Amino acid sequence: MAEKLTAEQVTQLEDRARSVRRNIVKMVTEANSGHPGGSLSAADILVTLYFAEMKVDPKNPNDPERDRFVLCKGHAAPVLYATLCEKGFLPEEELLTLRKINSRLQGHPSMKDLPGVDMSTGSLGQGLSAANGMALASKLDGRSNRIFAVLGDGELEEGMVWEAAMFAGHYKLDNVTAFVDFNGLQIDGPVAEVMSPLPIPEKWAAFGWNVIEIDGHDINAIYDAIQTAKTVKGQPTVIVAHTVKGKGVCQMENVADWHGKAPTKEECQLFLGELDD
Repeated sequence: MAEKLTAEQVTQLEDRARSVRRNIVKMVTEANSGHPGGSLSAADILVTLYFAEMKVDPKNPNDPERDRFVLCKGHAAPVLYATLCEKGFLPEEELLTLRKINSRLQGHPSMKDLPGVDMSTGSLGQGLSAANGMALASKLDGRSNRIFAVLGDGELEEGMVWEAAMFAGHYKLDNVTAFVDFNGLQIDGPVAEVMSPLPIPEKWAAFGWNVIEIDGHDINAIYDAIQTAKTVKGQPTVIVAHTVKGKGVCQMENVADWHGKAPTKEECQLFLGELDD
């Protein structure tokens, strides 16, 4: 088992997650459109991946040995862009071009436009299949890199997710680790009421996956789950991360309305002040 994170490392990661959340709020406000709720809920997961686990280098973004990341819920692009910025893939001022014409930062990530984006996503349900393809190719090529994916809980209502789950289980893709950002809400309300994908852990287990449940805002828990996944052989791992939609901004937390609504300029200042505390 890998060493635990030190208290100092955890603090540094929490500070980075706070910076990512601040940039998410600023980006979506400036664009006057976007998806803040599900971006904020996934911030701790992406920061832990990019700063405590994944082998990626902004100076060599196409390194064939790099780890891959697929944001299956592509509408949460602000969290990916803000994390890539924090990692050094793009300048901070570019974040404010989100969703503008000719910007590299469109409403959904494009691998053709921005170094560091491994898969163009947006059509829900397709991302895990792409991650599986990367994982199988790595195995065939004899590479030791790992593939990570983040799915939304509402996205689990897409049938293609379960075809991909079946594929990964059948082909024993133990180099795949998927996260489910289980914040309980989607654009129209609670996932359990819109079209329930529950129970989530049991469904993944039925498809042959190793299942870990965690608090998706606990940096130590996220890191430890990733390390555990690396020890599991012959099975892909899914980390069901219990999160809060809009995490970090009280007015947004657990409010489905903030799935795809931009703050006003006045709200932005209020929210940034809260994230400074």
